[in-house]
Parts: sequence; C-alpha cells; structure tokens
Amino acid sequence: MKVIVYGTPTCPYCHIAQDFLKENKVEYRYVDVSVDQKAAEEMVEKSGQMGVPVIDIDGKIIVGFDKDRIKKELNLK
Repeated sequence: MKVIVYGTPTCPYCHIAQDFLKENKVEYRYVDVSVDQKAAEEMVEKSGQMGVPVIDIDGKIIVGFDKDRIKKELNLK
C-alpha cells in the first residue's frame, strides 16, 4: 500500500496524521509542500485543495485528518 502525506511543518493536523500512521505501523512518505513547489502542484491536482494535510492512500485522496476514513482505507480496526 502506498501512502503519501502532503503537509507543512506548521500544520498541527499534519503532525497528528503522521503520529496516527506511526502508531499503526503504516509506512508512508511525507512531502513538505511548503518547500517543494512541484509537490504542492501535484497535491492540488490530486485533491483540488490547497489546505493540508492531504493524504493519498493508493490513489484515494483524503483532505484533512479524517481518522475514520483513513482507518477504512487502511483496513484498520
């Protein structure tokens, strides 16, 4: 399963999302869109949103920290 978290260092929900993934031993790639313009454009293209976090789980896009949806997409209890 491929998981990407698009975020910024100052976003509290980005940190919460990363902590949640770590607690559940989910491997993910973090992309800091505040310093990576290409990644920021990719994030907006995927989600239609400029807000963070944007979480891409195997092509399924979740905007914000939606714990229930993240659990569902990752098949977590």
